[in-house]
Amino acid sequence: MDSFGHVLRCQREARGLSQRALGKLTNYSFSLISQMERGTRSPSEDFARACDRALETGSILMVAYERETGGAEMRRRVMLRTMSALAGAAAVPAVGLEALRHGLGLAAGSADEWAEIVAGYGVDYYRLPGDALLRNLRADLDVLQHQIAASDGGERQRLLGVAATLSTVVALSTAAQGEQVQARRWWGSARRLAAESGDRQAQLVVAGWDAVTGCYDGRTVAGLPSSADALPPVVQPSAAACQLLAGWAQALALVGRHQEAVALGRRLADMAEQLPASETTDAMTLWGWSETRTAHTLSWVYTHAGRRRDAEAAQDTALALYPAVQVWPRSLVELHRATGMVRSGDVSGGIAYAGDVLDALPAHNQLVRFVTGRVVEAVPAVERSRPAVRELVARAI
Repeated sequence: MDSFGHVLRCQREARGLSQRALGKLTNYSFSLISQMERGTRSPSEDFARACDRALETGSILMVAYERETGGAEMRRRVMLRTMSALAGAAAVPAVGLEALRHGLGLAAGSADEWAEIVAGYGVDYYRLPGDALLRNLRADLDVLQHQIAASDGGERQRLLGVAATLSTVVALSTAAQGEQVQARRWWGSARRLAAESGDRQAQLVVAGWDAVTGCYDGRTVAGLPSSADALPPVVQPSAAACQLLAGWAQALALVGRHQEAVALGRRLADMAEQLPASETTDAMTLWGWSETRTAHTLSWVYTHAGRRRDAEAAQDTALALYPAVQVWPRSLVELHRATGMVRSGDVSGGIAYAGDVLDALPAHNQLVRFVTGRVVEAVPAVERSRPAVRELVARAI
């Protein structure tokens, strides 16, 4: 559990203030602030309130103060005060509404609903526009950070796992929108939160999606060991474990280690067959693992390996199973097919097919641009001067 002094120092440094500067804002001496941060002096309620006001932290420092000086009932009152303070101070109306809703639920003694919220984001990722999804995430994460600050022990660890999983959704959304710097920062936060939580499921979720999306920006590829045997073992079958195997298989295929990639793809298919129906029947959530996703991964692996017949069989399976509303995943599989056509010698047909796929999309996100680039890379150098190829190059940028 973080001490009051640790929380104070983190909040002060996050705002770029020195101890002297904070002292001027709170009318306390910088030496007293130093003692508080080092834990050699116990905080008072007035001091905690003054720092909350000066640092504009809502009630984070009051939470830390009362957590350090009170018991379970005190923490319950702190939680309610935290939610109310956040609701009243929130600059975004949706944040305030979420804070009030969580606070009312706690006051009524209702069961925690974060598991349900996480499950909902697994569906919303495919259903909502990116900007709407991020607005909702901002509201929930703002509430969640205050709940984490007001919790300790097992409850805090569980909430850290929730934060890691929701940070994964933020990273996925920002990456798809081409905001790679933000995405990388959120992946870093997701990994740290998952590690601190000690939650094996959250760690697998973060690692799995991190591995897959890292294939599109070089992160996973850069981190591959020299041998597939050196990859961390994944023993217990789960949807998250399948996601991790898929990411590794795709990364191996990208760097030309096709034999290892195909072997890992087969291992993925074997694991997927062991999953319970509750994890395999729904293709419309981030958190499950359907037959569609296995087929998508095999399409990628076999396309890069030049095994067109196997790739097309996987593509047929994926396209038959993907719901029509999952426009982006379907388009990626179709671009795999275009790559296979080009590699087998049908350059004109493959380029035209890729163009038709792009024309049918409402917009082009980072993932689509990356896979379009793989179509272009498959074109022999002597044929890249074709107008149709140059046009596809422009659309891949």
